[in-house]
Amino acid sequence: MALRTVRLDDASEQILKELMTGTGKSISTVLKEGLLALKDRESGVAPRRPAEIREEPGLGPGGCAIAPTTELRRGVRDAMMRWNRRR
Repeated sequence: MALRTVRLDDASEQILKELMTGTGKSISTVLKEGLLALKDRESGVAPRRPAEIREEPGLGPGGCAIAPTTELRRGVRDAMMRWNRRR
């Protein structure tokens, strides 16, 4: 494991302190996570947005819904019929 000495200006030192107190993490952990975030950013790996995560299963429009909300009664009826068939 390497030991490094890094010089920080006052603004960077303040940011480091804020991150440490805000997250409760050590200096080493904050710096390691910062390095990993920079590596991901530079390699083109973008953080995923919530919309991307929701689209991931690829369920298509309506997801796993039986019927559109405009036809709620039909959807409930179909769901009850399926449930009764399993019994």
